[in-house]
Amino acid sequence: MSDSKPQVASPCVSVCLLNDEDVCVGCYRTGQEITLWGRLDYDAQLAVMEKVREREASSQFVSK
Repeated sequence: MSDSKPQVASPCVSVCLLNDEDVCVGCYRTGQEITLWGRLDYDAQLAVMEKVREREASSQFVSK
């Protein structure tokens, strides 16, 4: 059994559209973060998720 950390679940919600700032309006990741997601280690994925929460909180539109 491996003692490696698990991957974080992708925040993708199948609403894939990048805005003018290169941020997806569905998951709040940048294009680069989306591209690299599967290759990021656990800690890097957690760091992206923190940025996602910050972007979502400061967004002018939040879908419910």
